[in-house]
Amino acid sequence: MENAFNTDTSLPQQAPARLGKVAFSGKAGEFFGIWMVNLLLSIVTLGIYSAWAKVRTNQYFYGHTRIENQPFRYLATPMQILKGRIVAVIVFALFFVLSAVSPALALLLALALLIASPWLIVQSLKFNMRMTSYRNVRFAFNGDYGNAFKHFVLLPVLAVFTLYLAMPWVLKRIDQFVYGNISYGGKKFQVNTETGNYYIAALVTIAAVVCVVIAFSVISALAVGATAFGTDSGINGVFGLSTVLFFVLYFLVFAMSGAIYQTMIRNHLFDNTELPEIAKLKSEARVMPFLWLTFTNLLAIVVTLSLAYPWAKIRKAAYLASVTTVAVYPQADTLADQAQQDGNAFGEEAVGLFDIDVSLA
Repeated sequence: MENAFNTDTSLPQQAPARLGKVAFSGKAGEFFGIWMVNLLLSIVTLGIYSAWAKVRTNQYFYGHTRIENQPFRYLATPMQILKGRIVAVIVFALFFVLSAVSPALALLLALALLIASPWLIVQSLKFNMRMTSYRNVRFAFNGDYGNAFKHFVLLPVLAVFTLYLAMPWVLKRIDQFVYGNISYGGKKFQVNTETGNYYIAALVTIAAVVCVVIAFSVISALAVGATAFGTDSGINGVFGLSTVLFFVLYFLVFAMSGAIYQTMIRNHLFDNTELPEIAKLKSEARVMPFLWLTFTNLLAIVVTLSLAYPWAKIRKAAYLASVTTVAVYPQADTLADQAQQDGNAFGEEAVGLFDIDVSLA
């Protein structure tokens, strides 16, 4: 493990890093209680309590995620999120009203939202980073609207004209934009990902999905053929079996494609992302364990009518933490919180307008 963090001997030597796994101590039973209360109160209050539910959930997961026995903290308040959700409801209600009254005005509003979406993504990242702290030092996001528009609107549109052949490159550029603009204690992350790794991940994912679809189609054809006998009951049996097999295939493809791609890209992204002189990341996720975890989580959620959702969420968080290592350099102990002085900036709070979450691996 130590070799993974070796630096070039030609560079100035720095103090050795402290290596350690990310630790997650959340328990399914504990979170199930939080989740159930959140769900019931959100229903009773017609969604109003969902802002408090989000804060409680994030505080639980952040507080149970530790590096060097120091937990992360989620600092947002429910009122910040609630005000944004109220505005979001008003905007979307206006959209549906305009759709019924004047489709042309509704189209203009939809276009305005499309143009505003990069700004909302930037504000989301600013808000979520500023509301995340470690050792009383907050994270920050330094991206701007122009670059966000290019990465989240222009490049994906251009990829369409390449029959999506350029999409792995676009995804690499998006990751570099997001992670490369995150800072901690005033120091920005450096991201040095390679386009080739994104194409390899995409090709491996597509090849695996094609093989599964072919194999499953052959098995399904044999099963359906054995069920059909030319009678009404046989035809009904074929229809029922086909429906079941379709849903099974859907879950298999969904779980497999997500697990393969996310595992390969997460490892590459983390291994090529560092906070210079502060910390270096490493991910050692494996495709088959993560695929099994993803598939069994989906299966459990479906079978239990979502009651297994807390268990599934805890399992995933625990696994991702267990395969993540952070090398922390001594200079990290001297960082000061530089984001707090801008704590009241309107732009950073504007994410609440639509409560957008931009997921980080």
